[in-house]
Amino acid sequence: MNLPENNTSHELKRTMKTRHLFMISLGGVIGSGLFLGSGYTISEAGPMGAILSYLVGGLIMFLTMLCLGELSVAMPVSGSFQTYTTKFIGPGTGFALGWLYWLGWSVTVALEFLAAGQLMERWFPDVPVWIWSGIFAVVLFSLNALSARAFAEAEFWFSSIKILAILLFIVFGGAALFGFIDLTGGQEAPFLSNFTAHGLLPNGFSALIITMIAVNFSFQGTELIGIAAGESENPEKTIPKSIKQTVWRTLVFFVLAIFVVAGLIPMEKAGVIESPFVVVFDSIGIPYAADIMNFVILTALLSVGNSGLYAATRMLYAMSKEKMASPVLTKVNKKGVPMNALILTMGISLLSLLSGFFAAETVFVWLLSIAGLGAQVGWISITASQIAFRRKYIKDGGRLEDLKFKTPFFPVLPIIALTLNIIVLASLAFDSEQRLALYLGVPFVLACYLIYHFKIKAQHENKEEANYQVRKVQ
Repeated sequence: MNLPENNTSHELKRTMKTRHLFMISLGGVIGSGLFLGSGYTISEAGPMGAILSYLVGGLIMFLTMLCLGELSVAMPVSGSFQTYTTKFIGPGTGFALGWLYWLGWSVTVALEFLAAGQLMERWFPDVPVWIWSGIFAVVLFSLNALSARAFAEAEFWFSSIKILAILLFIVFGGAALFGFIDLTGGQEAPFLSNFTAHGLLPNGFSALIITMIAVNFSFQGTELIGIAAGESENPEKTIPKSIKQTVWRTLVFFVLAIFVVAGLIPMEKAGVIESPFVVVFDSIGIPYAADIMNFVILTALLSVGNSGLYAATRMLYAMSKEKMASPVLTKVNKKGVPMNALILTMGISLLSLLSGFFAAETVFVWLLSIAGLGAQVGWISITASQIAFRRKYIKDGGRLEDLKFKTPFFPVLPIIALTLNIIVLASLAFDSEQRLALYLGVPFVLACYLIYHFKIKAQHENKEEANYQVRKVQ
């Protein structure tokens, strides 16, 4: 792909406020995993097991974000954990992580375009899906191309719609659960009967482990706070505040929503329902419930796509600055947008989208499997980088009191976070549907290591040797 030349080389601009960072993080989290996938979690782990899964997933998220907080306040850069991994673990690992994470989000953006187009078929059955996918691609590209502030404002409103829908769902669903609102069809309020009918783990501990994989992936996206740190106003204040708000509010939204769903829908029916949220709205007599939820899920998909396009673009920009990608991708226009990186990311997303139409059962599935792996490896790198950073900081004579944000109970808390994230990654091997991620992701990472050591690293060494010879002659 030929990228346009851009001779301006401005840095990214710090224009994002706390409310933007908070909503960007939520935008990457609240999506189809909650609105569509929660029924699967309940049907496999049971009502109590589902809540336990989300609590454990929330704990892992909380510990990981505490580690990210220390790193991103100390070094608020757009590359976030890729830059930290390169600096504190090793450039080869940072190279592999950056490309894995970038490809993951690029493919995820394509998935959001495809799913959003399919949702539009409900209202416009005669319009081909690819037309809607193209329209959404143009809209999100335009939002990201205008400026970081324009992207952040769009994400703020996308996420606000999702949060409002979840709050209404919790309030009305909770009222119906305890008999304050009558259910349709003369049904009696279930109260807590669905929780007591099946015990704690009706399908055993293994079902809990398998659902935890899906739950943990549904929380991923909170790490976007770190990527946006390079464009946030006063990161010392905005990042810690955004992390605290995101972690607690996300956990409360998810757990309360799952509590309402599990309380109103019997376990044996939850897994076969396309969206349990639609069923709950229908059961309490809200008119046009399916259309309302279709709109909310559409907003959720576009929100995730918007955040994903931003994250992938900034990751590519950061890698270019680290000399791990073409220097053309470092170019930033007058509005502070790395346009070349944005164009390349959108190009890969559109190519992935084509495979969703023409090779859905092969290439597209492979790409999605690698995409699912990228975020989990990112969380592992965050926790490992924080441990390495703190040890190097102390070794170099740094004082803990000078750190504006500190991960508490070091090194115990980061080690627990690292261990739990590795367990989740290893658990992929026990889920037949997720195992493909390891089969494809491991060779991809190994290929990245080989490319780095035989090309990128060699280029740096050759350049340094040439510079040394020039200085020697002079």
